[in-house]
Amino acid sequence: MGSEDGARLAAALGMLLARPTRMRLFGDLLAAGDVNLDEATYPVLSGLARTGPTTARKLSTEIGIDRSVVSRHSDRLEALGLLRRSADPDDARATRLTLTDEGHAAIERLRGRLAGAFQRRLDAWPAEDARAFVAGMERFVEENLAERGR
Repeated sequence: MGSEDGARLAAALGMLLARPTRMRLFGDLLAAGDVNLDEATYPVLSGLARTGPTTARKLSTEIGIDRSVVSRHSDRLEALGLLRRSADPDDARATRLTLTDEGHAAIERLRGRLAGAFQRRLDAWPAEDARAFVAGMERFVEENLAERGR
């Protein structure tokens, strides 16, 4: 592997993770209008689906959004019936956020749509290249996310 690979990866991930790219991707996922979310509330719902029931403080750390913003978006998601609040059994001062059945269904639809969008892009590649890319991405994420817990 060449010494430029790290720089090339940093540049590619920078483009992929840039806010405009994420907002465009979220917008594409939500364009069908069958889920009453927007580009701002989607990360909160998606993050909660990944973490499972948790507090706004913990969710804000997980998804990289300020706790007050998570709380504000949670108000909207609760009004839409996509999440519910309850007392946190681990901390009487905190409120636990949990996806409702409707919230789980919305995330399932959106993740299916996202998988389809990625598949359409990968279908343009030779199958071996697509499999190698996915395997490499899975390995990179697994090895580097494991470092977060250390």
